[in-house]
Amino acid sequence: MRDFKYIWLLGLIGTALIVIVPVVLVLQPESEAATNPWDHVPDDSPATDHSALLKGPFETGGDVTLACLDCHDDAATEVMRTNHWTWQAPPVEVDWREEPVSTGKANVLNNFCIGIQSNWTGCTRCHAGYGWEGADFIETATEDDVDCLVCHDQSGQYVKAASGLPADGVDLVAAAQSVGLPTRENCGSCHFNGGGGDAVKHGDLDETLYYPDEALDVHMGRHDFQCTDCHQTADHDIKGRSISVSVDNANQVACTDCHDAAPHDDARVNAHTDSVACQTCHIPAGARREPTKMVWDWSAAGQDLPEDQHSYLKIKGSFIYEGDFIPAYDWYAGTAERYLLGDPIDPNEVTRINDPIGDITDPNAKIWPFKIHRANQIYDTVNNILLVPKTVGEGGYWTEFNWDLAAQLGSDVTGLDYSGEYGFTWTEMYWPITHMVAPAELALKCSDCHSADSRMDWEALGYLGDPMRWGGRNVGTQGSE
Repeated sequence: MRDFKYIWLLGLIGTALIVIVPVVLVLQPESEAATNPWDHVPDDSPATDHSALLKGPFETGGDVTLACLDCHDDAATEVMRTNHWTWQAPPVEVDWREEPVSTGKANVLNNFCIGIQSNWTGCTRCHAGYGWEGADFIETATEDDVDCLVCHDQSGQYVKAASGLPADGVDLVAAAQSVGLPTRENCGSCHFNGGGGDAVKHGDLDETLYYPDEALDVHMGRHDFQCTDCHQTADHDIKGRSISVSVDNANQVACTDCHDAAPHDDARVNAHTDSVACQTCHIPAGARREPTKMVWDWSAAGQDLPEDQHSYLKIKGSFIYEGDFIPAYDWYAGTAERYLLGDPIDPNEVTRINDPIGDITDPNAKIWPFKIHRANQIYDTVNNILLVPKTVGEGGYWTEFNWDLAAQLGSDVTGLDYSGEYGFTWTEMYWPITHMVAPAELALKCSDCHSADSRMDWEALGYLGDPMRWGGRNVGTQGSE
């Protein structure tokens, strides 16, 4: 007969294993990431000293370009194939339109400066070319119209003026001799100043990123990343997409280009990545150092009021700026349904110019942080369509302060049917927040989202409540099967 004297000990050990093993499995660190992020960061060779190669003299920017092409003979042709040059992508199939859609700065409107059409000389200060003055520029431009210096100048004194031409006083020889790989200063000269000034358009791009500390952006501040370390380039085609102008997700930049899809030591945190974008936790606020424009009321323009760039300008109207703001959160699968010229609107409703596609039932969608810019902009009150007014140059609103004339001149170019009657209607644009990534220690904590003071509106996102209490997106969610 067996001795059961110590069977209680075996029971105690078994119970302990039942309790301890699952806890250990949950809390143990994840296995090492499959890839080392640094394996995917370009290891750029030092730039060639061009001081002895480009002696000048150069009378125009195009002269510099022709000198560049003596060695880099395919460079201009490559640039002219890119969206950075054409400002309009090739047509793509989309679910929300019967016919293929081709969009870009060249042919869409926004709710900042509204549109390039009829306003070329002002808008193309930030084009990578010289002399864009009319609708036929892209079709008629030649290789010497490509601006090499805007992306490669390192002299610090190269500035572009109307139609993208070099500003008066620029030393073209000094600029040409200084050329090197693009830096944050090159990219930021346009992208940090989109919409008419520093920090205006994007909630995550401004001139504080020229020399950021690591608390502002861990990649640029701690590791001195340049834009092209993430927005990598092949044959002058720069990686990246923005739903402000693009309707496809091709050639997009993603955190997983470098980081493993499950990069955290804690499995419970990794479990979030199926539904929550990296940016949601790692970019806790927008406009962290400089305030960004959140509201623009064009209807207030034209008055002789005290002017301040953050509250009122006669040529542009009134504004509201916010800094260090908590983003808006919405489901996003990487593309947006976009307003196209001539689309009808309901002026009694807010028109979403770029509506992120995705919801809680979409397995490809994640919760993303956004800046939402709201504007009160001009529209045709008879045809109920948004208009592109001429603001720049002869007859433009910034000269004549005549909305009817500006609407007519702009419509003559866009081909929109302007009835002669105009008003103002509210619109929204969504801007995904993807820069100003905080160090891990400054990322959101559990209680930022899962508490009585949660920054998340869980019901608006389609949940029955906080998913920590009510379950995840596949458990009893509103709209799920």
